[in-house]
Amino acid sequence: MYAQTSIQIELPSVFPRQAPTASPEGSVAHPVSFFSPGSEIYAQGEKAKAVYQVEFGAVRIYRLLADGRRQISAFHFAGETFGFEGDITHHFFAEAINSTGVRVFRVGSGTDLSHHLLPLALKGLTRAQEHLLVLGRQNAIERVAAFLLDMAERQGDLRQIDLPMSRIDIGDYLGLTIETVSRVFSRLKEKGVIRLHSLRRIEVLKRDALRAMGE
Repeated sequence: MYAQTSIQIELPSVFPRQAPTASPEGSVAHPVSFFSPGSEIYAQGEKAKAVYQVEFGAVRIYRLLADGRRQISAFHFAGETFGFEGDITHHFFAEAINSTGVRVFRVGSGTDLSHHLLPLALKGLTRAQEHLLVLGRQNAIERVAAFLLDMAERQGDLRQIDLPMSRIDIGDYLGLTIETVSRVFSRLKEKGVIRLHSLRRIEVLKRDALRAMGE
């Protein structure tokens, strides 16, 4: 399994969003767990016995490469689920980006959730393929433009985009250096495509131009 992915769907009844309860199928929703910025939610190599849902905040999924570099494979925001694995082991680390609340849904032994987990797996595969397409882009502007379009879409296509992650995070997600990411943001600003309100808030001024760059 090469990438953890973000999924924006309504969870079935076995993964309720409200107070902790046991479903007929045997899934138990625990109270919201709070994680401070940079704290670990689970580690690579740990047993995967649950599915996680972001209640607020943001989560990054990453792996440490053999040379010590970090490769981020996904970001997760409020309402999205993560932690689904094809086997019993986590293949990535999950870490809170900012102050984050996560609800854990543990599955009892012998519980058959295949009819619920299949849509998660298929949507996860689709987003993983999209991420690979972004990484395959030839230049940095195309990668950053595609990233901003994805962030805008996941936030309801609003004109202003909130980016809880740092420029380093974005670079580790897109396979770019922090200097390159910052330089591309500056170029997009100079061209009038975006407005930088702060390091974490961007306004898209010319969505069509951004889309043309990212396609």
